[in-house]
Amino acid sequence: MGGDEETRINEWYVPGFGPKKFRLLVGLSFYPYSVMNASYVLIGSLLAATVHYDRMLGMAVVYLLAVGVAAHALDAMGPNKPWGNLLSHRQLTWLAVGGLVPALAIGLYYALSVAPLLIPLGLGELFFLLAYNLELFGGRFHKDSWFAFSWGFLPVLAGYVVQTDSLSLASLVGGFFGLFTAFVEISASRPYKSLKRQPGGATAPVTYRLESILKGVVATVLTVAILLLVHAVYG
Repeated sequence: MGGDEETRINEWYVPGFGPKKFRLLVGLSFYPYSVMNASYVLIGSLLAATVHYDRMLGMAVVYLLAVGVAAHALDAMGPNKPWGNLLSHRQLTWLAVGGLVPALAIGLYYALSVAPLLIPLGLGELFFLLAYNLELFGGRFHKDSWFAFSWGFLPVLAGYVVQTDSLSLASLVGGFFGLFTAFVEISASRPYKSLKRQPGGATAPVTYRLESILKGVVATVLTVAILLLVHAVYG
């Protein structure tokens, strides 16, 4: 593997300590954004009048597995190799399958037992997971708008649906909160990662501004999820 600029090892959430392979593996998880994605599920669930916490946590696990593991493994197969040759194509394939299969099993359980409306939502998310990360259909769905829709809007709806098997105005408003914040995240992330991979780009003033935006949007989504959780438990 070449210099660090050839990978995304210098992004803000990758630890600066430990062996390089460890740092790359942590980076591959995209853990702040994966937790942000799961937080959308919590936000959707906590908008329901009655909250079943086991369903909320179960659906959050679905997204952590499907997006945090499977989607990022598929993304790492791309021609740009954002994490270098850390894992082989075969290893990434098994990692993607290992995340996706249990995610589908848990989601299907909830769909068949309490919320059939999850089926079309789940099929939509599966489509975008494959189409976006594998850049199918000529990359038509590998765009910021589709990312925000599938990564921000739909998870909020999934969180609400697993509680109620329905949609509401509140869930749609929550979905747009997810869409807008996810759009801000991806819009800042693309130029940020490009700058970080350029020699000297890590110290450019615009890089620090973009990094602040990324940290801010993650913190905003987590804060909203925690606020709604505290209100649901103690309000």
